[in-house]
Amino acid sequence: MSKNLYVGNLSYETTEETLRTLFAEHGQIESVNLITDRYTGRSRGFAFVEMSTEQAAQEAMRGLNGKQVDEREIKVDQAKPKRDQGQSDRGRSRW
Repeated sequence: MSKNLYVGNLSYETTEETLRTLFAEHGQIESVNLITDRYTGRSRGFAFVEMSTEQAAQEAMRGLNGKQVDEREIKVDQAKPKRDQGQSDRGRSRW
C-alpha cells in the first residue's frame, strides 16, 4: 500500500525532479506533486511525495527530515488525510 508524505520548507527553486531524485534513494516513488500558486506558477514551498510502500516512506522520513536541500532544511512527515469539501467548519456555528 502506498504512503503519502508531506514535504515542507522547500526552497522556491526546488523542482519535482530534485524531489524525485532525493526520495528515489529511499524506495520506489509513485508520484511527486510540487504545489504551485495557480496565478504565478511559482512553488508554494511544499510538496507531496507518494512512496510505494510503508517501509520506503519510513526510510524517507528518517533519512530526509532535516536534510539541507537547496539551502533549506526540509521537513518530511506523513501527510494528513484529505478532508471532504463538506467537512469545513468555515461559516458554521460551533455551538
